[in-house]
Amino acid sequence: MALNYDCIIEERIYVLQTGAKIDEYLEIYEREGLSVQKPILGGFLGYFVTELGTQNQLVHLWRYSDMEDRRRRRAELAANEQWQGCLEKIRPMIMTMENRIMYPTSFSPIGNN
Repeated sequence: MALNYDCIIEERIYVLQTGAKIDEYLEIYEREGLSVQKPILGGFLGYFVTELGTQNQLVHLWRYSDMEDRRRRRAELAANEQWQGCLEKIRPMIMTMENRIMYPTSFSPIGNN
């Protein structure tokens, strides 16, 4: 099996409430959340919206060196007041949240950056 255990990739999938405006969510997140998350979490790989399939779905990917790195960084983010302020605005818009931890393959460009 050709897996790269030198890092983990966290996939976070959010589905917004019916009636929530995806553009409003993204505007708030880009203005108030991303600038806090990027320096604390590091390893930002991308933020995506779906065109086909589940509607009102957002997917974002984050790279960490291991689960302890992720735990430490997520704890620091949770303690950040600016991030908490952003969450107060966007959390009510979210209907479901799903997290997945993945190991990239040894030949995957996303795991070898």
